[in-house]
Amino acid sequence: MSLHMDDTREFAAQLPSKNEVSAILRHVCRALRENGYNPLDQIVGYLISGDPTYITNHQNARLMIRQLERDQILDELVHDYLEREGI
Repeated sequence: MSLHMDDTREFAAQLPSKNEVSAILRHVCRALRENGYNPLDQIVGYLISGDPTYITNHQNARLMIRQLERDQILDELVHDYLEREGI
């Protein structure tokens, strides 16, 4: 089947799975702790501002967290909270 220039093509982005988001957050938290930072404060700062410098470069944590969209991180965090609370 050939494509014509006026045909619409579809692009499906590969979004990280729930498990990948969790694994990245665990890795980032560990790297932040190893560098003496409070992971909660740093991740909240990153989520609110979008400034990646809230996340350390140690263990490639900054690079890893930037693989995720901030809304993916928020979705994961809220989902886990609601699940733990039985909501």
